Amino acid sequence: MKASVQSQNPIIITADDRERPSGVIESLAATEGVSVKVRRLKLGDYDVAGRLLVERKTTFDFALSVIDGRLFRQAYRLMMSQRRTCLILEGPPSNIKMSREALQGAMITVTLVFGQPVLRSRTPEETAWLMLTASHQLSRSEARNPSRQIRRKFKRRRRIQSSMLQAIPGLRPDKAGALLAHFGDFQRIISADLDALMQIPGIGPLTATKILWALENRSAQV
Repeated sequence: MKASVQSQNPIIITADDRERPSGVIESLAATEGVSVKVRRLKLGDYDVAGRLLVERKTTFDFALSVIDGRLFRQAYRLMMSQRRTCLILEGPPSNIKMSREALQGAMITVTLVFGQPVLRSRTPEETAWLMLTASHQLSRSEARNPSRQIRRKFKRRRRIQSSMLQAIPGLRPDKAGALLAHFGDFQRIISADLDALMQIPGIGPLTATKILWALENRSAQV
């Protein structure tokens, strides 16, 4: 699948230098209208026009990252980046001995809990095409209704934060919503102390202590 760009201005893509052996950088660089810069990225493997942050994994690396726990740490960091992000899963099924249930469970966690779209690719060339096509479609969508994009990002972030809070034992959706409504931001909940948490209707000392423990904020005594 050959990538193509229909734009008057070149699309600037920054690729992580560890992606050099992947073949994706060569496919992007061979595309007319695309300029590729290679350097070390703190997050993700490709920054597409400052619009989309992409984490690329072969199916082998995906399975390996499930085993060593790296996948969920990366998904969490992508979620908290305030950027449009996605995971591209490239290549045929992995030969790592792992149950299909475990892989499907990991996919559910990445997509539904961490809110990361997963795109499937067969080859490095198709990976390059997916990145460019996604960037083009995001650009058109933002141009049509930029305010809608801002509202969508806010709702998506709030939904993810609520899901994370509900993972704490005893914290139902109504309590998670009350916490977010009161504090306004997930970071403020993390910074709150026991007394501040207990000001929320329905949050007693036991639930407040569980929140502090789960968020690794500080030790608390009931």
